[in-house]
Amino acid sequence: MPNKTQPDWQPKDAHHDPHFACFVSPGVDDTGNVKSPLKKRHKLTLDDYERGILSSNKTILSRAITLVESNLPEHEEVAQALLQRILPKAGNSIRVGITGVPGVGKSTLIESLGCMLCEKGHHVAILAVDPSSSVTGGSILGDKTRMEQLVRQPNAYIRPSPSSGSLGGVGRKSRETMLLCEAAGYDIILVETVGVGQNEITVRSMVDFFFLIMLAGAGDELQGMKKGVIEIADLLAVNKADGNNLQPARLAASEYDRVLEFLQPATSGWKTHAVTCSAFELPTLESLWNTIEEFRTITKESGAFIARRKQQSIEWMHAMIAEELRNRFLRSERIQALLPEIEQQVANNTLPAASAVDQIMREM
Repeated sequence: MPNKTQPDWQPKDAHHDPHFACFVSPGVDDTGNVKSPLKKRHKLTLDDYERGILSSNKTILSRAITLVESNLPEHEEVAQALLQRILPKAGNSIRVGITGVPGVGKSTLIESLGCMLCEKGHHVAILAVDPSSSVTGGSILGDKTRMEQLVRQPNAYIRPSPSSGSLGGVGRKSRETMLLCEAAGYDIILVETVGVGQNEITVRSMVDFFFLIMLAGAGDELQGMKKGVIEIADLLAVNKADGNNLQPARLAASEYDRVLEFLQPATSGWKTHAVTCSAFELPTLESLWNTIEEFRTITKESGAFIARRKQQSIEWMHAMIAEELRNRFLRSERIQALLPEIEQQVANNTLPAASAVDQIMREM
């Protein structure tokens, strides 16, 4: 006989439709009988979403982001209408991309930096992108548990999001998420990426300032530098520069600075350089943020800031066009019927891949 305190029921739409609130467990009454489950709240309208976001309602913001991340056609239609509405209220932030190899201390540094900024009166949104499993498609999404201090800040909003296999280390809908957060009043957007190497170029296409976190004493610093990532960074930060590691960190930063002299700056009018920092040393965090503020001032005065934003919007549109063409192509009934046979021929080496592509395109 089932335990009455553990009712065997499963809400149908709680995890699949962002329009509805999650169900609450019905619990038991004084006699030990299971109460009737709570009914789901009314479906959110576009007006509900818009009002909630503009009033900085974190619950509505989270549901709006879930809506934007959904791939269901009916959700995509509502999401695009919502983005159209809030677009005039977005854009008033500094977007900062932060990357580095796993174990470099990104999450700890972001938490300390975020707490400092919140205490200074800023509203900070952290988009923490977790790597998705190539087997199950799932992700750990553990940043809310790691950033225990930051999650308590009323001015902070942390949104873990799976990378969904994105080579660029950022979720496919991260750009839309940034717009929603900006419309909700967050003036600083920190994007923590997976840290997968040279594919971090994707995050460069969606942020204003991009910095790479490095470590000292992890082997030959110069050998460990990946040119593709270095060339798109506005700042190199040698992390964990405290205690016995302070001097090695300073030496590593000097080595990086010498290399940067031979590289083209990532942003016109700004000289990329290396600094040291520590999540446990407040002055280094303040210095790090002052550098980002200096970058914003210089690039806004020169026009580079706005020019980059405009170029990113155009590149985003072209990327969305390519994605939509691919989706429509693969959804075609003719292609779905033809593809398995051609894939088999390519796998068996009876048809060259290039010829397979030509044959498929002729069918279209």
